[in-house]
Amino acid sequence: MSDTTYVPPKIWKPTTASGGTFANINRPVAGPTHEKALPVGKHPLQLYSLATPNGVKVTIMLEELLALGHTGAEYDAWLIKIGEGDQFSSGFVEVNPNSKIPALADHGGDAPVRVLESGAILVYLAEKFGAFLPTDTLARTETLNWLFWQMGSAPFVGGGFGHFYAYAPEKLEYPINRYAMETKRQLDVLDRQLAERRYIAGDEYTIADMAIWPWYGVLVQGGLYNAAEFLSVQDYTHVQRWAADIAKRPAVIRGRKVNRTWGEETDQVPERHDASDLD
Repeated sequence: MSDTTYVPPKIWKPTTASGGTFANINRPVAGPTHEKALPVGKHPLQLYSLATPNGVKVTIMLEELLALGHTGAEYDAWLIKIGEGDQFSSGFVEVNPNSKIPALADHGGDAPVRVLESGAILVYLAEKFGAFLPTDTLARTETLNWLFWQMGSAPFVGGGFGHFYAYAPEKLEYPINRYAMETKRQLDVLDRQLAERRYIAGDEYTIADMAIWPWYGVLVQGGLYNAAEFLSVQDYTHVQRWAADIAKRPAVIRGRKVNRTWGEETDQVPERHDASDLD
């Protein structure tokens, strides 16, 4: 534990003293910082994103739809460099007032439709194309149960464990222990669920899998925060089986490359405007 104890002031004020990987883009207010219009490509679906776990959810979904033959799911994917503050442009804030990626604009109707949360984008696309979200009430509800489980749980993994374990300017025992415990609890929730089912919500591959895999599947495969050994991910055998199965899907392989600017060069497709961009 630290030798010093932080005493909160009566009134909080922002400071850059805490540092950290994302200190240069953190701020306590919303709204744009600069004027810049978003580009619009040739397809009705325009995605503005980065290949983080939340961004990858949507590109996987779009590639899965195309793999099923839904040609209307062709899309332009524009790179948003969050480390440089692209998400605070006036154009991006217009599509997503929350200034978070991914953001989707659908220009296929009389007026553009903006969709500004990754889970909402998955539901929007599933309903638009009639795929990966069951129509049966029980199966649909179970799928949405797990989609919203991910939306509520992953911030503890990313903003909690990932931040303090990988990105904070110093290693602090209390928050790392706190969020490691919660991350392992969540992995155990998934492991128990997958002990009885092939996929998260049942026997069918759904948007619940697409939402959960980029966080927890990649985590147990060692690709998130380099924390696999620390979290003893090999203990979650059912999650491991599920993660490996999904990682082999061609659409998942393709979707993970879109809006990616790091890792192996062959896995980087910063912008995607045609299927051939991934070949």
